[in-house]
Amino acid sequence: MLPIAVDAMGGDRAPDDIVAGAHAAAAAGIPIVLVGPPGLDGIGDLPLIEASEVIEMHEDAAGGVRRKKDSTLVRAAEAVRDGAASAMVSAGNTGATMAAALLRMGRVKGVSRPAIATAIPVPGEQPNILLDSGANAEVQVEWLVQFAQMGSVYASHRLDIARPKVGLLSIGEEPGKGDSLRKEAYELLMAAPGINFVGNIEGRDLLTKKADVVVTDGFTGNVALKALEGAMKAMFERLLGAFGETAEIKAHADALAPVVWPIVTELTPDTYGGAVLLGVDGVCIISHGSSGPTAMVNAITLARDLVDSRLVDAITAAVARP
Repeated sequence: MLPIAVDAMGGDRAPDDIVAGAHAAAAAGIPIVLVGPPGLDGIGDLPLIEASEVIEMHEDAAGGVRRKKDSTLVRAAEAVRDGAASAMVSAGNTGATMAAALLRMGRVKGVSRPAIATAIPVPGEQPNILLDSGANAEVQVEWLVQFAQMGSVYASHRLDIARPKVGLLSIGEEPGKGDSLRKEAYELLMAAPGINFVGNIEGRDLLTKKADVVVTDGFTGNVALKALEGAMKAMFERLLGAFGETAEIKAHADALAPVVWPIVTELTPDTYGGAVLLGVDGVCIISHGSSGPTAMVNAITLARDLVDSRLVDAITAAVARP
């Protein structure tokens, strides 16, 4: 397989933790090419695509991609486009990652708008897939149907679900609930061939298996995603703090650790590596800005798996299907 192009300068903990994750993935047998400045420290025997510029987290996404043509994100996307890499992974500026992939790799033929698909952990179950989680703040109703198509293909490939259940995120379960966008989308999804639509779902259903794929606009999806992340972080911080309040509680906490830590691991974003930009002509993984070595290994592994399963070809076929 062609190497995975890893943006060494993307993320809050770049380059050290990103490079460490790349080394760990390479040690596991995944071919890697780093994208970073000449003389990047710590790369060892990993190959390097040189890039002299970095699009910072605070920069305008599209403007940064257009101005900084020698940035790590642009060079990573070009490596996929030119057949020098099989996929790209970055924990950097989300908007710039999306813009670089879209402008350099292009869209899958027939895709109106790419969408970010994020894994939502479900305790004791396979994760759900939420899209769009930030690529398109405003959408047209037909795009939501296409998101459902792409999300269904992704869930089938990543989670091995034969007929993923698709839900539309709204403010009530009944068909008439929601704004005009949701009401129109409901009708189109009900009639769309090849989509196993189960109706509206509410925010409280995101961590259940009522639906395997949850479709919404990027504004709503991003708010829902960040709300879940914040709630879980606050819960874990309070729980772990309480575990050490007294010696007696700590003794009980130590006994519970073998049960509690797997749950914490299951619910942490690092376990899932990153989100996938569906609809571009190549595999693009967008990792969390705070990604460390573990998250990067999981992101790179996800990229490898999606390349192996020919996800882009399957999405191309699904979108072209009448």
